[in-house]
Amino acid sequence: MNKLVVSSTPHIRSNDSVQKIMLDVIIALTPACVAGIILHDHSLNALITVAISIIACVLFEAGFQKLAKQTVAVSDLSAVVTGLLLAMNLPETSPFWMPIVGAFFSIIVAKQVFGGLGQNFINPALAGRAFLLAAYPTNMTGSSAFTAPRFLGAVGDAATSATSAAADAATYATPLTTLKEGGAAITSSDIINGFIGNVGGTIGETCAVFLILGGIYLMVRKVISWRIPVVYIATVFIFMLIFGRNGAGDFMGAINELVAGGLMLGAFFMATDYASSPVTPLGQIIMGFGCGILTSIIRLWGGYPEGVSYSILLMNLCVPLIDRFTEPKIFGEVKKK
Repeated sequence: MNKLVVSSTPHIRSNDSVQKIMLDVIIALTPACVAGIILHDHSLNALITVAISIIACVLFEAGFQKLAKQTVAVSDLSAVVTGLLLAMNLPETSPFWMPIVGAFFSIIVAKQVFGGLGQNFINPALAGRAFLLAAYPTNMTGSSAFTAPRFLGAVGDAATSATSAAADAATYATPLTTLKEGGAAITSSDIINGFIGNVGGTIGETCAVFLILGGIYLMVRKVISWRIPVVYIATVFIFMLIFGRNGAGDFMGAINELVAGGLMLGAFFMATDYASSPVTPLGQIIMGFGCGILTSIIRLWGGYPEGVSYSILLMNLCVPLIDRFTEPKIFGEVKKK
């Protein structure tokens, strides 16, 4: 005889599962990751870094759950996503111990200590990146951390080709670092190179076109909402158009800020993390706006050339307050005097 189960509202039925959602994220990230590996001069090192990061995250999660006598749930693929995102936030020249250290901080400190999946108040992969930035700044952002992209000079004008010919094969300043140090005005070639991945940077910072396509895939699949990424990107563009590096009205410079650095990776894949982003529509808009403002301020006037990671982490800390003040009113609730 079937028993009738009675429970309180709301009653929500969905065919989605954590594993399906994480698989969609992996599918969306894969083209940008593959492009990042191929387009970097140290492709083999980049590939090994990605593999170590994923394996380390899975092993740390399984090991912690085993020691804590919890159900080992690595099959939900959340640790794989964390490892992939962490790797895409690392330089292609990273020593192989770095993704292991970053994976430990991401999985154990930022995720499992707070209760595991869904209980983390900050994005685990970004927490690992922030720890590595603080502990090993030379390996993360030093002069030898980045090398020239494999096809530098293949797209661009004569000035770009001349720069390529003079570039040191061992070191390479990322576009944002060059701008931070007072680089030349932005040209259409710079934007094209950033869009197709013909620039230096971390493994996941290079190819904006595949990150955008991956983000669109997640929105079409309804894995993420458009609010955070679209508002985030639009805010950076408008802010840079008004307070740009070369003064107000620098349209080319504002466009370049969108394809340079980790903005697309952060906007589509990290600021939208379920556990560390607002659940209300208005809250998501506030999240995107706050991330955009903080990213722009750090890029223009901060000590780091890039501000995506810290802007998202800072807004993660504000999410409980954002949700509290944007929660919808309960129907029939009596207003307190």
